[in-house]
Amino acid sequence: MGERSLVILDGGMGRELQRRGAPFRQPEWSALALSEAPEAVLAVHTAYIEAGAQVITSNSYAVVPFHIGEERFAQEGRTLAATAGQLARAAADAAAAPVRVAGSLPPLFGSYRPDLYQPERVAEVLTPLLAGLSPYVDLWLAETQSSIEEVRAIGAQLPQDGRPFWVSFTLQDEGDIDVPRLRSGQTVADAAEAIAGLGVSTLLFNCSQPEVIGAALDVARETFVRLGADIAIGAYANAFPPQPKDATANDGLDELREDLDPPGYLSWASNWRQRGASLLGGCCGIGPEHISALKANLA
Repeated sequence: MGERSLVILDGGMGRELQRRGAPFRQPEWSALALSEAPEAVLAVHTAYIEAGAQVITSNSYAVVPFHIGEERFAQEGRTLAATAGQLARAAADAAAAPVRVAGSLPPLFGSYRPDLYQPERVAEVLTPLLAGLSPYVDLWLAETQSSIEEVRAIGAQLPQDGRPFWVSFTLQDEGDIDVPRLRSGQTVADAAEAIAGLGVSTLLFNCSQPEVIGAALDVARETFVRLGADIAIGAYANAFPPQPKDATANDGLDELREDLDPPGYLSWASNWRQRGASLLGGCCGIGPEHISALKANLA
């Protein structure tokens, strides 16, 4: 298997919305702009495309009861997901070069919280997201996933429509890490092995410190080589300080690390590229200027 050509992903949505003055508050997080400032969402997608992103992710991450509440989700979940898909599709279709849209399938019961996972409710929460996004997306991206079980459950619900299924796990990133692990405590080796049996075409690591991603990429690559699995690997880290075990993602606006400016982030991404990553972008706190640096220096 030769080196795959690099695919540039986009960066985080929430910070960019806030930077543009879009309404942005807890608990709705980035979902608020779907109804109150859709033009800002479109502008952020466009900024990433102009920076060089070849895949942009729908702003459906916070369209779950955990963020918008049970009642609103029941009434508007599908419509909000459709709006997210539509805005990403519009930005992609207006681009000069081909841009794919990844349909973001978030942790269904709260980021970083595998303990809140409710297997019996997966279909109920996922179905409106899939229905709303389906007309607009080129691939499905289950992202910021903390456990193998939730990814298996999401995979089982996906429409058999031939669209690629990408999975991105978030990693334990505080303290001394003996071996790379998901936030559930499950090892990356076990996760990669599980992924290989699910028809997943791409495995990524996101919403974690850059420091823990290289080792996870190594384990994933070695596992796929051992299994003879043709699965691409990639990463999009965040710019947060380490998140404690009891943290809930999007709890509030974390301070960003000063060392993860565009040149600082680029040096990490260059290292991931050397380790075999063929998809690179950014998560929370990584903006268009970072993506531009990746495009200029690595693509």
